[in-house]
Amino acid sequence: MQTTFFCRTFLVLMLAALTGCSAQKLSLADENPSHVFFTADGERINWQDVAETARSHDIILFGELHNNAIAHWLQHELTRSLHADTTRSLIIGMEMFEADQQIIMDEYLSGLITDRNFEEQARLWNNYATDYRPIVQFAREQGIPVIATNIPRRYASMVFRDGLTALDQLDPEARQWIAPVPITVDLELPGYANITQMAHGHGGDNLALSQASKDATMAHFILHSFREGETQHLHLNGAYHSDNFEGIYWYLRYYGFEGSIMTITTTDQAEPAVFNEEYLGRATVVLQVHERMTKTY
Repeated sequence: MQTTFFCRTFLVLMLAALTGCSAQKLSLADENPSHVFFTADGERINWQDVAETARSHDIILFGELHNNAIAHWLQHELTRSLHADTTRSLIIGMEMFEADQQIIMDEYLSGLITDRNFEEQARLWNNYATDYRPIVQFAREQGIPVIATNIPRRYASMVFRDGLTALDQLDPEARQWIAPVPITVDLELPGYANITQMAHGHGGDNLALSQASKDATMAHFILHSFREGETQHLHLNGAYHSDNFEGIYWYLRYYGFEGSIMTITTTDQAEPAVFNEEYLGRATVVLQVHERMTKTY
């Protein structure tokens, strides 16, 4: 009898201790989260809210920090969530691939060429294997189109050197890989004005024009693949390309798109659970990631 009593007492104490440890772990996770989502006005939301909002929009511009592991993981999760909704067909657009690489991308997704061929010829970013390959592989497995939306870097470099008029010299065949010329640019938009200011006169206007040529081209190819009521487009790009509803967003509207557009921005913060007022109104959803989170490069 006494032995049974002590055994029961021991089990109760152990259960209490384990429960206490679990509660402590939950408390630590709540106090020091790896990432937190907020609305444009600073209201804290959860992942389900983000995914549900995304499903209700035609175009989602997911602005990443290129070396942010959490952002890349969430891009993959959002891809899966949107693909699971069969009301519309998902299309993925990626800044990380230039428009003249589309034929290589299509051949790879359809299984015509091998991983080795693709990776040797597609001018991949250095962090492709860790950050973008999982999404491309998922698209390949599920038959999801991937659109190479960015301007070929050689043409962006031409704009940086000689301005937008340099694009007029391109052969008509080459122009199929860029936004229609002439490209209209509003250098008074805060994002472009900031680029010019940061350049301190060292080619500042041309640097902003080069950025705009990328934004315009990405918007152009997003719209080129979009079919109203039939498709939904998830576009992956650096946050600066869509922050403050400028960049790609601005060009989507400039080119006449009237559908719904959601933007997501990513930021590193010392205290992710505390909304940084600097990000008020910067995007539909603000993703705050702990600044000590592992970087992919």
